[in-house]
Amino acid sequence: MTSVFQGRSLLAEKDFKREELEYLIDFSIHLKDLKKQNIPHRYLEGKNIALLFEKASTRTRAAFTTASIDLGAHPEFLGANDIQLGKKESVEDTAKVLGRMFDGIEFRGFSQEVVEDLAKYSGVPIWNGLTDEWHPTQMIADFMTIKENFKTLENITLVYVGDGRNNMANSLLVTGAILGVNVRICAPKELHPEKSVVDYAEQFASKSGSKLLITDDIAEGVKGANVLYTDVWVSMGEEDKFEERVSMLKDYQINMDMVKATGNADGDLIVLHCLPAFHDTNTTYGKMIKEKFGIEEMEITDEVFRSKYGRQFEEAENRMHSIKAIMAATLGNLFIPKA
Repeated sequence: MTSVFQGRSLLAEKDFKREELEYLIDFSIHLKDLKKQNIPHRYLEGKNIALLFEKASTRTRAAFTTASIDLGAHPEFLGANDIQLGKKESVEDTAKVLGRMFDGIEFRGFSQEVVEDLAKYSGVPIWNGLTDEWHPTQMIADFMTIKENFKTLENITLVYVGDGRNNMANSLLVTGAILGVNVRICAPKELHPEKSVVDYAEQFASKSGSKLLITDDIAEGVKGANVLYTDVWVSMGEEDKFEERVSMLKDYQINMDMVKATGNADGDLIVLHCLPAFHDTNTTYGKMIKEKFGIEEMEITDEVFRSKYGRQFEEAENRMHSIKAIMAATLGNLFIPKA
């Protein structure tokens, strides 16, 4: 009997059923436990994994590399200067070549169409390490972190605060809706998610019982939150929009006032951030923002970032464990008759 995962690609969360996403989350927690106990789990012994990166990365690259090696596979990094996707060689031709050399391919870049074409033509599992539309490997890590903290995903309310139309907001809204987690996007009206994404999420929510809310009202948005989640105000490729975003989003910063406004500051509350975070001026961007706009913190204050609520470094570590689960489930010939 073959696994329900074997040979499948992870291009967007919406392609997987609730039970399948829950399985990947639980499998991630299991593999983390094996790692902590130094128990080998080399399910991909002898496999070769291509890591295609059009966009720069710290966590995604590090996670795929260490996960591959732990699983017994060999990762091969191909950066923007190494691959010619659509420039000198079509995505179709590249996919057909790499699919004959590698057993699985990770892609991190701009276009969702590219990652879907890689899956269409390569003949091997493709894992989306981020596109402008979706960030599915991040989602398994995020909801894994939430489950580790609360022991359940039932009755959890996650509030994403900030730029509500980026890939993180899209993915959190849709994945939460599939998993039955209540998700709110709290953002200025101009930065609300596309109607098509909201409609999509609402279809899943009608089955799972998830309650969704898109609002620009901060007090309404954060009240009762168990998870406050934010991301950078300016995504990769939008560096010319700093001034506009700072003025639009300054009231949507996660600070201690917002933490208290949840009503859960003394109880069930964690703060997540997919990183990197502009919580101080110890970066080139941080210094530039201070000089130009006179602010030392952007989407999250240093106080909250370093507080007891912050789980961003556990979340970052969980990228490795969750990516390991995704690769093992789809390429490792494991016996998973149903999820």
